[in-house]
Amino acid sequence: MQTIRSFIAIPITAEISGQAARMIKRLKPLDNAFKWVPLDNLHLTLKFLGEVDNTEIPAVCKTVRKVTSTIPPFELSFAGAGGFPNLQRTRVLYAGVEDPSGNLVRLVEGLERQLAELGFKPEPRDYTPHLTLGRSRGRSHHPEPELVAAVEGMGDQVLGEMVVEEVLLMASFLDKAGPTYQTMDTIELADS
Repeated sequence: MQTIRSFIAIPITAEISGQAARMIKRLKPLDNAFKWVPLDNLHLTLKFLGEVDNTEIPAVCKTVRKVTSTIPPFELSFAGAGGFPNLQRTRVLYAGVEDPSGNLVRLVEGLERQLAELGFKPEPRDYTPHLTLGRSRGRSHHPEPELVAAVEGMGDQVLGEMVVEEVLLMASFLDKAGPTYQTMDTIELADS
């Protein structure tokens, strides 16, 4: 048996990735306490599963298919920027995601509920749609004032819109250069 560090994600378009990369390029020199997400690794995380036994992967895929079979394709808009838990004490810098249909939140709630039945620990907090741009290298960080001002100045910046038609079950491999991701399964949403 072997374990695979796994998560469920939505791939984002090249346009949105490019706009997010421009945001990162603008923010990166303002504070060196953040590890920035490489362009190739940008995605919308729905659920981090952690180390999953490779024999459990088929059951995870079946569960994800069960949830996605009830959710039709939906639109997302990417705009603005912020920090979790807030900009004064930041662990994560992100681009905002708007979910006008509510289907993204319904998808995540369904995954949380169904995967809990397989033994995956539910997230303690409600899901807040966001695209991670960077993470503090420490537990939490008081960002440089220039970074805070720059993030606040990105409040109206539009990254783009996209239609979500599939989710991915991803494997994450950690090495000195950072994580690399590999798609283990592509799962389509319900036919509209």
